[in-house]
Amino acid sequence: MSKHSDAGGSLRADALGTFDSVVMAVAGCGPAYTIAGTFPALIAAVGVAGPAVLLYCALPVIGIALAFRHLGRLDPNAGASYAWVGRSLHPFLGFLSGWALVVSATVFMASTARPAGAATLSLFGLGTAGHTALATIVGAGWFLLMAGVVMFGARISAHAQTVITGTQLVLLLGFAVAAMSTDGNVADFSPSWFGFGHFDAQHHFVGGALIAVFAYWGWDVTSNLGEETRGGRRGSGYGGVLGVLTCFALFVVFALSVNILVGTDVVRHNPDTFLTVLGDAVWPGWGGRLLVLAVLLSTVATLETSLIQATRTLFAMGRDRTLPPAFGRIHPRWQTPWTATVVVGCVALAVTVAVNLGPGPDSGARLLADAVSGVGLLICFYYSLAAFSAVTVHRKQLFRSAGNLLLMGLWPLSGGLFMLWIFVQSVTELNALSLGIGLGTLALGVLPMLKARHPGRSYFQPVRLDPERARAVDDSYGVVSHDDHSSRAAAGQPEELLTDF
Repeated sequence: MSKHSDAGGSLRADALGTFDSVVMAVAGCGPAYTIAGTFPALIAAVGVAGPAVLLYCALPVIGIALAFRHLGRLDPNAGASYAWVGRSLHPFLGFLSGWALVVSATVFMASTARPAGAATLSLFGLGTAGHTALATIVGAGWFLLMAGVVMFGARISAHAQTVITGTQLVLLLGFAVAAMSTDGNVADFSPSWFGFGHFDAQHHFVGGALIAVFAYWGWDVTSNLGEETRGGRRGSGYGGVLGVLTCFALFVVFALSVNILVGTDVVRHNPDTFLTVLGDAVWPGWGGRLLVLAVLLSTVATLETSLIQATRTLFAMGRDRTLPPAFGRIHPRWQTPWTATVVVGCVALAVTVAVNLGPGPDSGARLLADAVSGVGLLICFYYSLAAFSAVTVHRKQLFRSAGNLLLMGLWPLSGGLFMLWIFVQSVTELNALSLGIGLGTLALGVLPMLKARHPGRSYFQPVRLDPERARAVDDSYGVVSHDDHSSRAAAGQPEELLTDF
């Protein structure tokens, strides 16, 4: 496969560092937005067992993050799973992986713009009732602002995310600390919330797991920024893993806070305002508004990272000519895929307006609920393929050490198998709209894939990913590879940490 060369130009190299990568991973997960948007669905599915689902889904997701980390060190590519799966399993599967990500990000952006507007109105004391059009317009404004930030380059995007995500985390961490010291509990803490005893006929682990997978999604934006990360292969570090761990800690604290401070019934009966109730239970009078501010910041941040993921993947597909080459065009000054940004932005805005201003006052809310499950299917699909790709590519290195076997083999493989299991089990439980968003849009990807297939296109005649070849390239440029770290430590040489500090 032709590597990062195209007449349309190339992305700006060395725009991001390790710190930026971690910030992007946390922003991509969108902790505050996820808590506000998915906790009602999670609690409806599993009740007080939310902490258990979040824990048992975090473990396989970390395995997926490790797989992305290992693949990114071999080939920092804007297409990420699109490129890696194509070069390790099969080009058709790689194309569908990229298609699944683009569809997931676009549907997510279309279903998130209105909540961003609603959170903005809430800060000014306006409820969403009777203000659907205004909330949609305000949300579209936020989306256009973030599209402009993405258009101007990865460096500006990273600066914006540092401010937005940093403020969000300060609010959430402050709340977490205060929540753990608040009296007036509705229920006492129970270790059983981390067990399987609360799953029954009304509370299904599979349904909750699909929602939890969606909750953790977004950290892999760091892989789509691999070509723009300083250090190339060295820059593809543990940003995704650290992002997942950070969000896991926040999600579990908030799930416990709901169980202890307000109870799951409050969330069931007040899915749109439960954060206000929870915030006021910790910080009476102003806690709810601060959490709404965190949700707004988080929603805006995830709009940006979703746009980055979709546009970088489309850029890689356009560069390989598996989609129209126009997607591979780079702005000569900003060094960003401007055509892909404009197209994705227009499509997402069109869907946003059509859904939220269409017939039925609750159409937008229904889309958000069904989009979570539908997008969850697509996420499970391309995450599992990436995990299997990592194990396939590194199969000759697995038994060189116990660490390799665990971190390159067993953990990513377990994560991939878990995602595949959730995918298969969920198909029989979802409604028609969720299946249409998930399986329907995935099936549509077969059409452009078949049209793009051409014997002369290098994507369909890929050079297989090879860790030994990548290491030889690193050695030729004086780059320290993963397997050399232990020898550096044994020789008393310090590790080089790539950072912006």
